[in-house]
Amino acid sequence: MKYIVVLGDGMADEPLEQLNGKTPLAYANTPNMDRLSKLSELGMVHTIPQGMKPGSDTANLSVLGYDPAVYYSGRSPLEALSIGVPMKDTDIAIRCNIVTISEEEVPFEEKTIIDHSASEISTEDCAVLLREVESQLANETYQFYVGTSYRHCLIWNRGSVVELSQPHDVLGQKIGQYLPQDKALREMMEKSYHILVNHPINIERKKKGLNPANCCWFWGAGTKPLLSSFEKKTGKKGMMVSAVDLLKGIAVGAGMGVARIEGATGGLHTNYAGKVEAAVNALTRDGYDFAYIHLEAPDEMGHQGSVERKVQAIEYLDAKVIGPLVECMEGAGEAFRLLVLPDHPTPIRVRTHTSEPVPYLLYDSTKPGQHTWDYDEASGRASGNDMPQGYKLIDKLLQLEERAVNQENQPS
Repeated sequence: MKYIVVLGDGMADEPLEQLNGKTPLAYANTPNMDRLSKLSELGMVHTIPQGMKPGSDTANLSVLGYDPAVYYSGRSPLEALSIGVPMKDTDIAIRCNIVTISEEEVPFEEKTIIDHSASEISTEDCAVLLREVESQLANETYQFYVGTSYRHCLIWNRGSVVELSQPHDVLGQKIGQYLPQDKALREMMEKSYHILVNHPINIERKKKGLNPANCCWFWGAGTKPLLSSFEKKTGKKGMMVSAVDLLKGIAVGAGMGVARIEGATGGLHTNYAGKVEAAVNALTRDGYDFAYIHLEAPDEMGHQGSVERKVQAIEYLDAKVIGPLVECMEGAGEAFRLLVLPDHPTPIRVRTHTSEPVPYLLYDSTKPGQHTWDYDEASGRASGNDMPQGYKLIDKLLQLEERAVNQENQPS
């Protein structure tokens, strides 16, 4: 038996007037997921533990079977693992987004954050900008590391885990009240704006109608993570298929394989075929038991507040991933169990993450069920299946017995 998770980041949402009272998931044309849903178990799963902030970090840890209340040490440290940052036990890792803030002649704190991704800037262009910031701001205490697209890393030697605001939570708002309380971090953010605002890359981006990547935004501070081995915990050899450093970092920490896919961007027009091929090859050729296929685009479109593009992202997931994946696995003659779900909602209304439970679809190619429902939030609720502890959903997928008491939720 092979085991697969297809995760549509931020795919869950709320009913929208623009979609005749349907959610983007219910409105989207998803024939592959709807066909599978009629053969599958549906339900709702709570991926965010009570009292924790909703995010792709905590939620994806849950889906992979790691209780965030035990294992979570901050978002940026997980991303640091992915890009090979040599973290010491005394280091603090901080996410360094290159964002777009307004450029009117007002004090820095009066400026407005416009775009958390700077029009989904390429890694190549953003690396040039980050290197310019690094050349003027890096020192023995603060070191910058290039990640992917707008997502990068700052290491603070002998720093502290300070409270920092997520940029996608404050879109369209003046930044003053959301700037770091730590004086040095705050000053670096303001200096980065003056370094980047008239950089040739940003001048050219504005000519093309793209948002300039004109300011560093620090958030997600945390300490060096410690995850137990996924294979030791589950008995399954796992492969991560994602364009996002966070997911690749979780995989590195958990001792999973990480697929490197050319053209995988985390955006709406990522290399879907390459992701499917990487997962199928891992499962049918390379001796892996488990593949985790992560799609970032629904979340990005939710942050952008674009109903049309979020629907399109969900339709692409269905047509370009679910359909070909099932066809390939069936063509290879492999028995498989497939779990489809979001990690958390990213509702268009608020343009950020929320903590509500999300719908899951669990399909077994050897034991198809017989139902009338489609795959969406309403059907998940109507099923009556509810999992309050999201980190236990992986056991249902993998058909595991209850974990031994001395192993459950204990880092090693």
